[in-house]
Amino acid sequence: MQPIVASSWLLLLLAPLLAASQAPAGEPAAACAPCQSALCPPLPAKGCPLGKTRDSCGCCWQCARGEGEACEGAPRWGHCAAGLLCSKRRKGKAGAGRAAPSGVCVCKSRYPVCGSDGLTYPTACKLRAASLRAESRGARPIVQRSKGSCEQGGSQRTGIGHVQPAQQITLPRVEASLFPGPSIVTPPKDIWNVTGAQIFLSCDVMGIPTPVLTWNKILRGQYAVQRMELLPGDRDNLAIQTRGGPEKHEVTGWVLISPLSKDDAGEYECHASNSKGEATASARINVIDALQDIPVTKEGAEL
Repeated sequence: MQPIVASSWLLLLLAPLLAASQAPAGEPAAACAPCQSALCPPLPAKGCPLGKTRDSCGCCWQCARGEGEACEGAPRWGHCAAGLLCSKRRKGKAGAGRAAPSGVCVCKSRYPVCGSDGLTYPTACKLRAASLRAESRGARPIVQRSKGSCEQGGSQRTGIGHVQPAQQITLPRVEASLFPGPSIVTPPKDIWNVTGAQIFLSCDVMGIPTPVLTWNKILRGQYAVQRMELLPGDRDNLAIQTRGGPEKHEVTGWVLISPLSKDDAGEYECHASNSKGEATASARINVIDALQDIPVTKEGAEL
């Protein structure tokens, strides 16, 4: 009976997502008429810089939407390009009419990456856009070499523009000097949730040598940090998990809290350290009375 119950709950959870993927926000699925591809508007003569996708009715081709552009909500807004997702607008925001877009396209990955051209890009989406522009000029496509900056990942640009892996350098002292201290690839994000909920913070770090990842709760006084509490401490509702990867010299860690209580509110620090130095990033856990109390102006926050 347990697999059947689990499957039933999974279907209940996925039902709204399936419905949303089949119909634009604010419009029923029945709004899509039978497809007549001959009536579809033509694509731009110069092509689509980020590729093409089908419209919300699955009929006409449209240019994929880029980072920061409006998406979904009506057939004319279209879908995001590969590597992007449509971040939904909160209810009550301006432009929430029937023909308004549901949200804007944002990059799924929010950490820097090293390209095969030896340049560091803020996100994989920026790299992909640069690669498509290069291909449109007849140049070679740009591929991702590694997560993190090129200096950190061990690639260097030579005088003739060739990307040479630092691993080819055989002198240990010289090779070690190429790598700075650890860096935060994906920092934790602020969280708002109610008491009794189950939440987690996550953090991605990278460095050579592979850094050690620990978590602290920052206890601040009136003017400065009063003390740091190394987690998990003696808390029954809090656990720490850490694993290597997904890339070489990368570590991912989580703080898991269940059930959430008022005492868990505060600032939490992800701390990475190795023989080259340290790096930190922090996020706040905000415990509220009701979900509608979440500030709508906060960017990058999670439930």
